[in-house]
Amino acid sequence: MTLAYWCVLAAALLPYLFVGIAKGAGPGYDNHRPRDFANADVRGFRKRAYWAHQNGFEAFAPFAAGVIIASVSGADPARVDALAVGFIVARLAYGGFYLADWATARSLAWTAGFGCVIALFVIAARAG
Repeated sequence: MTLAYWCVLAAALLPYLFVGIAKGAGPGYDNHRPRDFANADVRGFRKRAYWAHQNGFEAFAPFAAGVIIASVSGADPARVDALAVGFIVARLAYGGFYLADWATARSLAWTAGFGCVIALFVIAARAG
């Protein structure tokens, strides 16, 4: 399995990291009603961790598609791997910046991750 494919798995797991932080870092989570947490009066970094969790699911599908399409198109595997790792690094930074409430840095990290996704599609188009 390629490094890029391992990155797809990592990207699939990242949202659970952030929701774990949101739910586990304080009171208000009831495992009998786990969805109520999102409607609770959760604030601060826990709320931002929940938002990072939601955005992680939004970012996953285009990334996974980009990796798969670039891989099967015959694009250079080293470039696919590099872009996939770049995406994961950007997403980890995004989540960390979200928790810290550094909005500008968070937006820059999001843009970097999205740029990696776009680049995956571009290298696929050039290879195919």
